[in-house]
Amino acid sequence: MLKIIDIGHKNYGLDTAIAVLEAEVSKIIYNGESKAIKIIHGHGTGALKDAVREWCAGQSGRFKAVIFGEDYDMFHRDSMAMRSTCGLPDDKDFGRQNSAVTYIWLR
Repeated sequence: MLKIIDIGHKNYGLDTAIAVLEAEVSKIIYNGESKAIKIIHGHGTGALKDAVREWCAGQSGRFKAVIFGEDYDMFHRDSMAMRSTCGLPDDKDFGRQNSAVTYIWLR
């Protein structure tokens, strides 16, 4: 099951958006709700996307992989492994090079 966290359409400031992201990811991990998360951060100025990806990079060892939406396709090894391992359904963003989303594959 793919859990979706949409922080891109809430008009959050950067600090609030990242706090919500941290809380939601922690809850999903704690409850064992999913092995894959899709974060919708939107396009906008790119500041939220950069903040989300910096936050993910700072979580060293916490995730199996972080996959940028623009890389999420059948030619990306982690994308295919995550989809196969997690039994993910069709995702409208698969293969669309959508830089408005970032995926997290949980351990």
